[in-house]
Amino acid sequence: MTAPKTVDAPYKTPRIFGPEYRTASLGILLVVTLIAFEGMSVSTVMPAVSEDLDALDLYGASLSAFLIACLLANVVAGLWSDRRGHAWPFLLGVGLFTAGMAMAGAAVTKELFIVARVVQGLGGGAVIVAIYVMIARVYVPETRPRVFAALSAAWVLPALIGPGLTGLIAETVGWRWVFYGIVPLVVPALVMLLPALRVGGDTQVPTPSAGPRSRPLAMTLAATATACGAGILLYGASHLHDAPVPGGIATVAGLAALAAGLPRLLPPRALRFGRGLPTTIMMRGVLASAFFGVNAFIPLFLTKVHGFSLAEAGVALTIGALGWTIGSYLQTRRSYDRPLLVRIGAVAITVGILTTLLALVPGVTGWVTVPAWVIAGFGMGLSMTSVNVTAMQQSPDAEQGANSAALQVVDTLGSAITIGFGGGLINLIGHDDIATGYTTIVALMAAVGLFGVIVARRMRDIP
Repeated sequence: MTAPKTVDAPYKTPRIFGPEYRTASLGILLVVTLIAFEGMSVSTVMPAVSEDLDALDLYGASLSAFLIACLLANVVAGLWSDRRGHAWPFLLGVGLFTAGMAMAGAAVTKELFIVARVVQGLGGGAVIVAIYVMIARVYVPETRPRVFAALSAAWVLPALIGPGLTGLIAETVGWRWVFYGIVPLVVPALVMLLPALRVGGDTQVPTPSAGPRSRPLAMTLAATATACGAGILLYGASHLHDAPVPGGIATVAGLAALAAGLPRLLPPRALRFGRGLPTTIMMRGVLASAFFGVNAFIPLFLTKVHGFSLAEAGVALTIGALGWTIGSYLQTRRSYDRPLLVRIGAVAITVGILTTLLALVPGVTGWVTVPAWVIAGFGMGLSMTSVNVTAMQQSPDAEQGANSAALQVVDTLGSAITIGFGGGLINLIGHDDIATGYTTIVALMAAVGLFGVIVARRMRDIP
């Protein structure tokens, strides 16, 4: 009796932690977990950093600096991944990210802290794009929704212990140790990461596309113009309250640089929300803008208006991240209509954002932001994962790096601009009236979320 031929065996979708993908999955998740710790930590301790370094006027800029640097790294890493493979962008990104954490811990002025955030952003931006390219090239399509869900799950431990722990650290031994503490965790992560990078490796790099987004010099210049434009724009917005004329000039100059550079980084018709891939890419930015434009200011709102400690303020972000994980998990249960999931997610984000305003009603506790951010986080998990899966399905092999970069560009740019403008509104309205500033931010971000509900249907490819 002979064994059945392999070709006759029923096909089973590989498990992402099975023998075929185990090292790749563990390597990816370890690094994402470190980035998640950083993300949850910075949002929680920024009120303490702002007070210690006298940087409340740069609250939004400190968060946006990371995102703007990410934008530049996104494009360079995408080009590199398409032409040479994802391994080196991944490793270089991890190195820069780690160096930036050490610099942030050592910063003695707000200017040095912002420089450290830029270095972190360069590293984080390269890592995330390399991860997306790795997922597209290493994993079969049936497993990709599970991988993206696993990326969301990598935020669970940091979300559970990150905000509370970092708040406690900041209140006892000081906020600097929040940054220093992440640095040694990179060593064991890299030990496991090195073999993971060889899985599927750079032997599978397709022939680069000959399209306009494959030209290294033009794309690098466009990315530089976009990143500089965003930085100048946010600088202008943050100084409109104390220097209206220079601030206004900087704002206009930043918009002009964005208009020159951004269209070259995106698929054709993206800024017009053309059907199919263009809208899929843009939805990533719409969703991130709405969610993170409020998320960044929840700790400030709760500490300044409701008198929460940093650890208590971090709980809202913790529970929101758990909602994100639940939403991301549910989208893996079966094959769904992805554009519909994105619309449902955008509705949940908008509802969650508006629900946080209940904390401004007299007699209502600030803890109402916890269920509100569960709803918003659930919407992000449902919709962002669906956007990522759809974008990879709609991308030709030779453009996976460019489109992964485009996803990150609109995400980081949208988040940077909304956070930066939120900081500008706080400055303009006044630091003694955080409640009014927060209300204005929520109203604007809810409008962005509603826009996402309307345009999500255009993600479907043209029949």
